[in-house]
Amino acid sequence: MALTLPDLVYLLCFLTSALCAVLLVRRYAASRTPVLLWSAVCFVFLALSNLIVVIDQLVLTEVSFRTPRLLLTLVAVAVLLFGFIWEAERER
Repeated sequence: MALTLPDLVYLLCFLTSALCAVLLVRRYAASRTPVLLWSAVCFVFLALSNLIVVIDQLVLTEVSFRTPRLLLTLVAVAVLLFGFIWEAERER
């Protein structure tokens, strides 16, 4: 199976979001800054969403994983938004 350009982009998006998640988790473990925690959790969910895109487009092409992928993306953004609001309220 030869990879097409869109397939390569899907793989690179997954690898990038997973790398960001790993780096954010490592930095949070070192500094314990709450914003890094919320960002790390967001990127973990985004990496999972991108992993589902890779599975959907490259592995199981006959099955659509659109709904779980969109739900994971929604959870990622909701976690980040919640974290930012939580931290803003704590600082008051």
